[in-house]
Amino acid sequence: MKPMVGVIGLGIMGGAMAKALLKAGFPVAGYDVKPKQRSELNKAGGRSLASAAAVAKAADILILSLATSRALASVSAEVAASLATSRKSKHRVVVIDTSTLPIADKETAQAALSRAGATMLDCPISGTAVRMKEGSWTIFVSGPKAACKQALPILNVFTQKTPQVGPFGNGSKMKFIANHMVAIYNVAYGETMTFARKMGLDAQQVWDLFATSPVIGNGVFKLRGKFMVDRKYLPATMKIEVWQKDMQVIGDMAKSVDCPTPLFTACVPIYSAAMGQGLSQHDTASVCEVIDQMAGGTRRKRR
Repeated sequence: MKPMVGVIGLGIMGGAMAKALLKAGFPVAGYDVKPKQRSELNKAGGRSLASAAAVAKAADILILSLATSRALASVSAEVAASLATSRKSKHRVVVIDTSTLPIADKETAQAALSRAGATMLDCPISGTAVRMKEGSWTIFVSGPKAACKQALPILNVFTQKTPQVGPFGNGSKMKFIANHMVAIYNVAYGETMTFARKMGLDAQQVWDLFATSPVIGNGVFKLRGKFMVDRKYLPATMKIEVWQKDMQVIGDMAKSVDCPTPLFTACVPIYSAAMGQGLSQHDTASVCEVIDQMAGGTRRKRR
C-alpha cells in the first residue's frame, strides 16, 4: 500500500503535484482555502478535506505548497496542533515544504512542527507546472538525511532531478539562485524580442532560430519566449503578482549577505511596471509588453 499523501495548498503547483501523485497511484488528501481548488482535487480522484488539520491527521506524509509566509505560519501552527494530539506524531511525520519564502519564516515553521513530532524538509521547486509534465523540474532537497530519503519516492513522482543540497535552508538558497537567473532572463528576452520587432524582424523566426541554440538557447527562452512571440500571457505559468513576492525575498537575501546584484536590481522596475499596467495575473513573460511600451508600442504600429 502506498502512503497517503497530504497536499496543503492546491494552486498551480500544489494542484499539479496532487494530480501527478494520483496518476502514480498514491492516495491523496488535500486542502486549499479556495473551494474551486478543492473541487478540482475531488474531480481528479483525490479527497478534499475541510482543513489543514484534517489533512495532517489523514496523511502519512505532507506536502506544503503555500504562497505567503502568513499562510505558512498559519498552516504549520494548525498542523502542529493536529499532530501533537495524533498517534502519527510518534512516527516523525515528514513535512515537505516546497514554497519559496524567507528562510527565517521556514525555520520558525520547522521549529513548531518539530515540537509536535514532525520533521520538516526545505524542498523548493525550480520549474513551472507545465515543466513537470516534461520531467524538467529540479527539487532542491535539504534537511536531515533520513527524512530526505523517506521523501524521495514522493518527490521522484514529479522529477528524477532531486539533488540533496545539505542542511535545512540550503534548498531555498539554491532556489533563490535559480530565480535570480530567471528574473534576469525574462527581462533580457523581452528586450531581445522588442529589439527584433523594432528592426522589422519576425519574432517567430527569431524564436525558432535561437530558442533551441546550444549556445544561447535555454529553457526560459523556450517557454517564455513563445509567450512573447504569440503575445498571449494567459493562462500564466508564473503570475507577475506571485513573482513580485519571490523578487522581494531574493532581494532581501542579497542585502543580508552584502551581495551587490546590479542586473537583478535593474529588472525590478520592469516587473513593478507590469503590475501597474494591469498584468498582475499574467505570465512573467508579459514583461515583454512593458519594454514594448517603452519602445513606443510595436503592437500598435503593426495594427
